[in-house]
Amino acid sequence: MNSAIEKINNFLWGVPLILLILGCGIFLTVKFRFVQFRKLSAALKYMVTNEEDGDGDISSFGALCTALSATIGTGNIVGVATAISVGGPGALFWMELAALLGMATKYAEGFLAIKYRITDSEGTKLGGPFYYIENGMGKRYRFLAKMFAFFGVFVGLMGIGTFTQINGIASATNNFFKGEDGIKIVVFSREYSAVTVITGIVITVFAALVIIGGIKNISNVSQVIVPFMAAAYIACALVIVLTHIPQIPDAVSQIIGGAFGLKPLEGAAMGETVIVAVQKGVARGIFSNEAGLGSAPIASAAAKTKDPVRQGLVTMTGTFIDTICVCTMTGLSIVISGAWQNKNLEGVEITTEAFKYGLPFPERVSEFILMVCLVFFAFTTILGWSYYSERCLSYLLGKKSSIRSTLVFRIIYICAVFIGPYLTVSAVWNIADIFNGLMAIPNVIALIALSGITAKETLAADEPPTADELPTADEIRTQTFGVR
Repeated sequence: MNSAIEKINNFLWGVPLILLILGCGIFLTVKFRFVQFRKLSAALKYMVTNEEDGDGDISSFGALCTALSATIGTGNIVGVATAISVGGPGALFWMELAALLGMATKYAEGFLAIKYRITDSEGTKLGGPFYYIENGMGKRYRFLAKMFAFFGVFVGLMGIGTFTQINGIASATNNFFKGEDGIKIVVFSREYSAVTVITGIVITVFAALVIIGGIKNISNVSQVIVPFMAAAYIACALVIVLTHIPQIPDAVSQIIGGAFGLKPLEGAAMGETVIVAVQKGVARGIFSNEAGLGSAPIASAAAKTKDPVRQGLVTMTGTFIDTICVCTMTGLSIVISGAWQNKNLEGVEITTEAFKYGLPFPERVSEFILMVCLVFFAFTTILGWSYYSERCLSYLLGKKSSIRSTLVFRIIYICAVFIGPYLTVSAVWNIADIFNGLMAIPNVIALIALSGITAKETLAADEPPTADELPTADEIRTQTFGVR
């Protein structure tokens, strides 16, 4: 089964899909006149300043934190390690390049989320790729929206949302507490460490307590956990990098050399090295920051804002924080330490080894720090994706969607969290990659099809207002004093 899943994954993430995603990023970057570079400072400012009169369910910062809660997870810690261990240091280069281009993609997603969002009968703001496909491209393209929603449900249930996150948490706690040397418990006819079983139960219970409450609960928890843990993790990774400055030139050389086949992997030809580095770098980059995947617009649509351009800028900062900041720090730590070359290690064990090597603390302290970061990152991702996949299901069900169907789905989602620790690491990541790729295809098609509308309003926002667009004296007095 693992072999079959891996073959499907390698076929799906072949040259065509990589070119489609990277090509979309290049196309949108040029069409929007490099908006991710021109407007990054404004985007970072908007990120922490909410619109007072915006129309939505949660603040723009809350929407960003909800999106970040779904992106900053095991992809930043385990995903980077997996990419480098298989594709070599060069995978980090392609991950970063995909992220820089992906910022333009993420901008378009955030813009379209506000542009084409709807308000349901209960006054809740709904949006995402299914709505901008149907309302932007037209009813005849609804099949693409249905495809996106269908795969989105499974990305949440069997991919990013559940299996990979709880599997990463269980692996980290099991390694720290040396679970394999302790008591064993039989689950699903196989023996697992007591640490793995207890971890699975505890995370499932806490996830259930938050998920049952819906988007506002998820947003409130994310706004507390995400900024604190992201800052703490980046600080730890910076300590590793700054205390090993003499080794940085060699690490950069390995990354650049590996990216272009100048330093082939052991036993691999030059061409094979480049292909594997690109494949794993792009795939893990998308897994981490979700640019092009179409998930972030679902959260962005709930933001209290009236300006699609502004929300697009806020949305793209998620990719900057997730990959350019967090993943870069993880990747440099792994390459500097050389942990990726240890074939006896996989997943979180590689990053743990890098932290033990690089942090100026006792090994157990370093292990504990990484375990805590991974647990909280992965936990918030479980929360964020429960909302994403729930919205996908609601779109699929249409008028048949109800409070009861939503509750049933949340229970099924929580059950998926529970069984995640008992799956193999390779199978979990390959399944996640497969559904990610399938989900990205209809979304990327929509982003390209609607790029003209996005570009027109984006570039118009750069132009100063004409005399006809400026407010009159009466309008200024009305806005200032409330009377004409």
